[in-house]
Amino acid sequence: MTRAILIGLTLMALTACETAKGAGRDINKAGTAIENAATDVQKKI
Repeated sequence: MTRAILIGLTLMALTACETAKGAGRDINKAGTAIENAATDVQKKI
């Protein structure tokens, strides 16, 4: 029983890490898009 709980907690921790990693990628892409838009506006001025 303890072993099953330990395996379950481990799997949940790994899933959380992957979720945070994916969120980091999404935030990075959004930041890049904002940076590119700002650069385009600066060039037009």
